[in-house]
Amino acid sequence: MVHRNARLAEAGRLILVQRVLSGRPASHVAKELGVSRQCVHRWVSRFRRLGPAGLLDRSSRHHRHPATTSPEAAARLLELRRTERLGRDELAHRVGVSPSTASRIIARAGLPALHELDPVTGIRIRASRRTNHRYEREAPGDLVHIDVKKLGRIPDGGGWRLDGPAELDHRGAGRQRRMGFDYVHVAVDDHSRLAFARALPNEQGPTCAAFLAEAAAFFADHGIAVREVMTDNAWNYTHSRDFRAVLTALGARHILTRPHSPWQNGKAERFNRTLQEGWAYRQPFTSNQDRTDALEPWLDHYNYARPHTACGGQPPISRASRTK
Repeated sequence: MVHRNARLAEAGRLILVQRVLSGRPASHVAKELGVSRQCVHRWVSRFRRLGPAGLLDRSSRHHRHPATTSPEAAARLLELRRTERLGRDELAHRVGVSPSTASRIIARAGLPALHELDPVTGIRIRASRRTNHRYEREAPGDLVHIDVKKLGRIPDGGGWRLDGPAELDHRGAGRQRRMGFDYVHVAVDDHSRLAFARALPNEQGPTCAAFLAEAAAFFADHGIAVREVMTDNAWNYTHSRDFRAVLTALGARHILTRPHSPWQNGKAERFNRTLQEGWAYRQPFTSNQDRTDALEPWLDHYNYARPHTACGGQPPISRASRTK
């Protein structure tokens, strides 16, 4: 990897050195390669001292850090924060560091903000978007996350993604046309990350129920029995008789996230992002049907071939027993 501030890659540095050592003036070589004469002399000097190894990138990190906060000072600051619940400015004054350093030490330790604590007891009483404990169920099927992602439909011909914004402007009133949405329903197994998705015309209760039944059949085909289902508090999940009937038929418990807390269904939300990057927006499609047809092949790649960091670099199928 080339240093982020470097003007030349290692191959360019070698060309620079070769041209100077062949007798070319350093000022001419600098102009040809778009660098300063000081840069030329520096690389030539390093090459003469160290050989080809002198052309490799070096870390910008200082050899010494005399201003680094000592472990003792950091420990004292954290202890004061826990016992006396002081703000960063007072902590900085007491310990002898800057307020920004105090903030970094507190954040690195994962301590909650003061407004999240009870001022009398110091117990954490308020919710936070931060998650201190990343859970994962012990076995496939213990919990399945379900969510819906809306995607704008694609007009025949591809629309502006193929024509470009300039062409869009020339169509005048045509650009006001509304194509509607595809509702991509997704189901992700909490343990294995095995995923199932369908692009459906709406997110009404009967549609959600039919999707849950199809997803359960998909997981059953891989030896996974769904025992719990997590959704948000949308009406189509909480008040749909059809959805409740499918849950009852599966013998699955319904778990709801806290209102206005989408991060609690984070595995489905993260899968939605991967879905968009890997499938929906990966390439310009010439029609909505073309995009829909590409969903199944992408899901096969995701489940059976794509490395997943949560699965130790293996695809999700590696953590599920597939029985066909």
